[in-house]
Amino acid sequence: MKKYIQNFGADLSASVVVFLVAIPLCLGIAVASGVNEMSGIIAGVIGGIVVGFISGSQLSVSGPAAGLTAIVAAGVLKLPAIEAFFLAVVIAGVFQILMGIFKLGIIGDYIPNSVIKGMLAAIGIILILKQVPHLVGYDKDYEGDESFFQITGENTFSSVLKSINHFTPNAIIIGLISIVILIIYENKKIKSLKLFQLFSGPLCVVIVGILMNQFLGNIEDPITDRNAHLVNIPIANTVNDFVGFLKFPNWSFLNNMDVWVIGLTLAMVASLETLLGIEAVDKLDSLKRVTPSNRELIAQGLGNITSGMLGGLPLTSVIVRSSANVNAGAKTKLSAIFHGLLILICVAFLPNILNLIPKAALAAILVFTGYKLAKITLFKEYYQKGWDQFMPFIITIISIIFTDLLKGVIVGIIIGLFYVIRSNYRSAIFSVSEGNNVLIRLRKDVSFFIKPLLKQKLEEIPENSNLIIDLMQAEHIDKDVIDTINEFIKHAALKNINCSIKKNEHNKLHQLLETT
Repeated sequence: MKKYIQNFGADLSASVVVFLVAIPLCLGIAVASGVNEMSGIIAGVIGGIVVGFISGSQLSVSGPAAGLTAIVAAGVLKLPAIEAFFLAVVIAGVFQILMGIFKLGIIGDYIPNSVIKGMLAAIGIILILKQVPHLVGYDKDYEGDESFFQITGENTFSSVLKSINHFTPNAIIIGLISIVILIIYENKKIKSLKLFQLFSGPLCVVIVGILMNQFLGNIEDPITDRNAHLVNIPIANTVNDFVGFLKFPNWSFLNNMDVWVIGLTLAMVASLETLLGIEAVDKLDSLKRVTPSNRELIAQGLGNITSGMLGGLPLTSVIVRSSANVNAGAKTKLSAIFHGLLILICVAFLPNILNLIPKAALAAILVFTGYKLAKITLFKEYYQKGWDQFMPFIITIISIIFTDLLKGVIVGIIIGLFYVIRSNYRSAIFSVSEGNNVLIRLRKDVSFFIKPLLKQKLEEIPENSNLIIDLMQAEHIDKDVIDTINEFIKHAALKNINCSIKKNEHNKLHQLLETT
């Protein structure tokens, strides 16, 4: 409790930033998914309050994710009613709780650091590329889109190029001034002032953006309707109107197999995105706290059950919101919880004020967040670490930019595993020769993958040699490798090679080797 009280101011300030970032993302993802905007808002509230309260992560922020958009849109079209889809979200939550109970969260531990860092850098680059059109007033693509190919028929790069021909003067002015404000806030002297610690840069950007939009709105703008470039939250005039936005699952669809298939699909993809998300956020945490992954799956499961019960979209830990949370100076999970409460309060009571926010101001915040995730220094750091670290890092970035988050990460993991195997392949065997004396030493763990290299080393031994095969350091030896050694020993006499083996008589695997 003490840490929450000590960090209350920092967490409250950060929650405002995350709240401002989350609102357009919740709305945009809902529209792209083919559901009512309020389903995105509900998911944002649940992700902040319910998941934030139960989760063991101090900095992760959950909500509707762009990575699930295609699955949600397909599910909504396939199922006979929207209430059947919300039932699928509830079922997804149940599956996630079971995954947490059966300790499947360990999957996240097998993702290489180079891939996680590459994912963060890729998200940063995507944020910049995707938000540039919104920064200049071209709002054709929905907020929160992370895929290379957009539902508008364009792609990330063509959208940026097309936005050049659709500049909106008001948006450009607001966007550029917003970025200048954020740069000023990065000054160490500014950061040290208590007023600016509470009154954060993103909050200042939003207030200035609203005031500028009201002022510039009096100028005739023949290019576009200025209201099309503002946040657009559905307005409920009464409590009954607000309650009317809620939808509920229809339990009669439990016997529909498509509901179960979509629920399982959502659970698998949402869980993988969540595990990636918490791994990435833990890397950003200056205190290096580790999120309990199985508890996170249970928290996400309870969040999805709650969201589905109220007509909300499925949830995951979202890297964009979590990154904004870290960059805004959050210290504990109170920031995530507060952001959920802010969404609920403002959407219920202050939607007219939120609808005054220009998207250019919010785009500036996300562009700046993207810059922090994809700094040049990160690329230099991984280049200096060597090709076995740099290649998975850079290939993950390229793959994510040209596909989407999950596909790109899978490609990165495959490349990362290739370099791990390659590294073990090279270091598992040590050989040295002097005259006609040859020593081959096998290191601690000898896997199947070194079999080709071992065969090559054995075949290179010249005739009339004395060979020592030292296995004393090898605690585990793959049985295919043992067979390879035994076959060589049987035929070594044909080349007049005298073989001797140093082995541990207490190791059962060593006992499978032929005596010489």
